[in-house]
Amino acid sequence: MSCSSSSGSEEDEEGIDSYRKGGYHAVRVGDQFNGGRYVAQRKLGWGQFSTVWLAYDTTTSKYVALKIQKSAAQFAQAALHEIEVLSTIASGDPSNSKYVVRLIDHFKHTGPNGQHLCMVLEFLGDSLLRLIKYTRYKGIELNKVKEICKCILIGLDYLHRELGIIHTDLKPENILLFNTLDPAKDPIRSHLSPILERPEGNPNGGVTMNIIEKKLKRRARRAVAKISERRASMGGAPKSERNLDGIDVRCKVVDFGNACWADKQFAEEIQTRQYRAPEVILQSGYSFSVDMWSFACTAFELATGDMMFAPKSGQGFCEDEDHLALMMELLGKIPRKVAIGGARSKDLFDRHGDLKRIRRLKYWSLDKLLIDKYKFSETDAREFADFLCPLLDFSPEKRPTAQQCLQHPWLNLSDSTQREMKNEPSIEKVNVGMSNLQLKVGK
Repeated sequence: MSCSSSSGSEEDEEGIDSYRKGGYHAVRVGDQFNGGRYVAQRKLGWGQFSTVWLAYDTTTSKYVALKIQKSAAQFAQAALHEIEVLSTIASGDPSNSKYVVRLIDHFKHTGPNGQHLCMVLEFLGDSLLRLIKYTRYKGIELNKVKEICKCILIGLDYLHRELGIIHTDLKPENILLFNTLDPAKDPIRSHLSPILERPEGNPNGGVTMNIIEKKLKRRARRAVAKISERRASMGGAPKSERNLDGIDVRCKVVDFGNACWADKQFAEEIQTRQYRAPEVILQSGYSFSVDMWSFACTAFELATGDMMFAPKSGQGFCEDEDHLALMMELLGKIPRKVAIGGARSKDLFDRHGDLKRIRRLKYWSLDKLLIDKYKFSETDAREFADFLCPLLDFSPEKRPTAQQCLQHPWLNLSDSTQREMKNEPSIEKVNVGMSNLQLKVGK
């Protein structure tokens, strides 16, 4: 679970029955934590292991994200692991410049459901998934994609090369913008006055009422959305595309609940399905390059609005087989050595390195897909495919590192489509850290 202002899990509530011994801690607005230092303001989101709250830090006068873990032993163990990883990340980055979420504090909190480990993290904005939804799945302009990619790569380079940490679950939900897309949801930009004590009334039913109210609001939103869709299908005005001018797309990698050290791995099955690397499916061992595969899938999704691979099980074949087939249709046949080199290879491939149950594949190169389906210009498609394809090599050891990716020309090219469409005055680019200042020279 991230420290976002709007979690990816907000579509469904966590359920009242999870507030029991070993489960979530029931939080009310104005509740105090860690000796009164942190005061709960509103819920940001939830995950299988925890709830996350916007809190006010009375010591620093800043807003923070307070992550409260379920109290059962297995959840406490997971929290201790995450705290260890986050503490290593924070101590190696005193200037907080590596585009990775920062742990501020951690402590234990005792409540009616047990003792909960709590983490205090810097408050960040919306996830990249929310950004993709905000642009109505139309894809984000390439110059913005490049800015986002640079932030993620700086974070991955720090994790991999300097700390030896593999994230293992990189995806749009686990990368958060510095700010919220809606200024009203940002406590600083909306000039929110902090709540410092519990509001009067409703002392016990806060959690229950909160969930019931949200369910009713969600049903109302869905009903309105259905009416809008019906109007659109009957010839109503289509939704206008949203541009991201003026929106800060700098972002940070978050959610280290599943992270591991490269030399101390504890799970064979890692990564969310759509971002899972082939070596994980085949169980042939993994390293930092699994994050690079997930990064490429994320970059594609940002640029197109669609997931690169969305496998499904079908008649006579499983999800893993469909996933491998989709990979091969886009990237070419998996080398036989890779195909037969994993613990699960015999279940999926024959001795020649062909899939056992999916025999007919329709090959389509990445640059052709970008041109034909997503209407990229030939130049943009070629340049973007040139950046992505090495990251999607079936041989993990051949994939470029995050450090190597940062040197790739695509990240330092202006969007060629913009160059073709606009006859702008010459622009002199000055790199200042991660922000590219554009100074117009002449008129």
